[in-house]
Amino acid sequence: MKKLLALVLALALAATMVCSAVADEFDVMTLGNYEYGKDYQSLYEVCGKDITIADVIEDPETGFAYIEYNGEMVELGMDFLSMAMVYNTTPAGDYATEDDVYAAWWRMYITRWNYLLPEVPLYSNEYYDLYNAQIKGVQEFPTNPYWSPANALIDWTSEKEDGSIILGNSTELSGQFRSSSFGKSSPGAADNDIDGLINGLETVSATKEGGYVWNPTVVKEHNEVDNEDGSRTYTITIYDDLVYSDGTPITAKDYAISACVGYTPVYEQASTRHVSATTVVGAADFQKYTGPDSEEGNKVITGVRLIDDYTFSCQISADVLPYYYAITYGGFSPIFPASVLGDADIKDDGEGCYLTDEFYAKDGDNYVVAAIIKDTYTNVTEEGYAKYPYSGPYCVKSFDTTDSSAVLVANKNFKGNYEGVKPGIETIVYKKVVSATQMEDFKAGGLDVISGITGGKETDEALAYADASEGKAVYTHYSRAGYGKLGFRGDYGPAQFVSVRQAIAYCMNRGQFAKDFTGGYGGVVDGPYYAGSWMYQAAVGQGMLLDTYATSAESAIAVLEADGWVYAADGSDYVEGVRYKKIPGDKINENDKAYHSVDGTYVTTEVNGDYYMPLVINWYGTTDNEFTDLLQTGFRENENVAAIGMKVYNTLGDFAPMLDELYQTAIYGYYSGTPCYCAFNFATGFNSAVYDYSWNWTIDPSIYLDYSACYVKDAADICWLNN
Repeated sequence: MKKLLALVLALALAATMVCSAVADEFDVMTLGNYEYGKDYQSLYEVCGKDITIADVIEDPETGFAYIEYNGEMVELGMDFLSMAMVYNTTPAGDYATEDDVYAAWWRMYITRWNYLLPEVPLYSNEYYDLYNAQIKGVQEFPTNPYWSPANALIDWTSEKEDGSIILGNSTELSGQFRSSSFGKSSPGAADNDIDGLINGLETVSATKEGGYVWNPTVVKEHNEVDNEDGSRTYTITIYDDLVYSDGTPITAKDYAISACVGYTPVYEQASTRHVSATTVVGAADFQKYTGPDSEEGNKVITGVRLIDDYTFSCQISADVLPYYYAITYGGFSPIFPASVLGDADIKDDGEGCYLTDEFYAKDGDNYVVAAIIKDTYTNVTEEGYAKYPYSGPYCVKSFDTTDSSAVLVANKNFKGNYEGVKPGIETIVYKKVVSATQMEDFKAGGLDVISGITGGKETDEALAYADASEGKAVYTHYSRAGYGKLGFRGDYGPAQFVSVRQAIAYCMNRGQFAKDFTGGYGGVVDGPYYAGSWMYQAAVGQGMLLDTYATSAESAIAVLEADGWVYAADGSDYVEGVRYKKIPGDKINENDKAYHSVDGTYVTTEVNGDYYMPLVINWYGTTDNEFTDLLQTGFRENENVAAIGMKVYNTLGDFAPMLDELYQTAIYGYYSGTPCYCAFNFATGFNSAVYDYSWNWTIDPSIYLDYSACYVKDAADICWLNN
């Protein structure tokens, strides 16, 4: 049942901070002309911490959320809602538990997302995993969106003669297994699987159900204390029988290392990535310390303490509390000291942990230990794998760079996972597979598991084989936690306007597209969620309102006309062909002035100081992709698209160049140097135990390019500041 909450809101405002009237999309376009923190700021930064769920008023017709601020009703945007969803979950009003509050914020976040439509979800498929029946336990301990075969196999056994299991992934193994994300923005799926198999004994574990628990196999005792300054201290005592794969004892130092080293300039030099997260008290000053001659910073990280051989603590800053997923702040994994410290040590003389001076020793401008850290995580030779022991259920025995395959063997010293389970399969062979030939590989015995089978033809073939195999093959299945999508560069070209994104959705028959693409093994969702998740079920129970964008050219035209797409190229009234939108000359930026169709037929034109942008979508699609192929008819040649006055241009290429065009920078060395594309097709997933998009909708220019999820700056998040 929809809740219309009563409003009781009184905020103490700083004299120099006054929120203006509601911003519009043209205001978003002009943000580059103003200084963040002086001329404007996000509404959440101005007052968000003071807001509870009881302060929110919801429109019962739309589901949009509002608060009263400075005497005005202010709509809550994506930045505010994404932050409040995880940082403002204290029970209040009619919401009795943290889960209730989280679900309410989540519902409002999804509702706002559904309106802004930064992506158009086009299919959410069913996944089937096919197994060699000699692998036992798959029916009793099945996979799901949160629990892949690499997670689940610890519960399985193998009746094969050699006691092995052969897994595969279409992603190349790079050999960077000890930390698959080291130096990368996004680790490969295959590397990530190996990482999870060789690292373990974490203090907080992700569960099969997509949640988090304190790991009872590792943690003997823990407690949490909320301090007077708003910070929180986690004190953790580990068992004294934990060891690495070579029998070396694991102590509190090994966990404290993981809480400290990543903040240092030494680690930053090794990984070549900027370290910005400073959730631990004292981390910001510790981060600035460069060694014994450092002119700034603090050698000690005051928030991390070594209490005794098996007890350590970590103090989390009040700035990131309260936090719905606060249990993850207590999550640490052991790191073998020599692998990241060299000859240095970690100590605590009573004020906090510090790394001894050897850690900061230099050879010229380079930290000596930085080379050790880099070698630890990137050395793909046999010597590199044998150099240090492992903490997880398996150890890397070998990696073959010629065929991208790895062999892992069970760690006999592994105490167990969070359920106390030890590996029952002796050997794992992990290799690269080719989707087109994986079924033949499976039939020939070269593969024991094919995971993530989807699409009508592939699914039909796999199920038919299993059904006719006389018990030699079995399968499980689950719904995907994610979807294939048409995504946008939401701050550039026509796709930066909500009306255009909505019009595209109205033009497409998403239900039929999903049926065609999945062969009937899937459907479509209306937002960034997994329908099997607890928060979705709770939000539906609270009365979530979502637009399904039923196919209608008339609806598409209506939203376009309401947003001003009513002109021809010369500024006259629109009659036929491609529509144009008038953008005031003092609002448009240089990239949008230059926007044009890929072939140059349609260009942004200047008429009497104003600019008229054509309703043409430059879409970049990846090659050798059935999804892209179906979009040719479902999107580019869609008769509704032409009927509403829109035209779609399509360029085909590889995935990495597409990402460069999306990012508008040469991450992979392919960017053309000039913005061109505003639509892209790929997929996204929600199979993490954490659903947290805080900071991903920021309007702060200092972090926008690093954090923005869809390059959408929600106009509702802008708070203009008047001095």
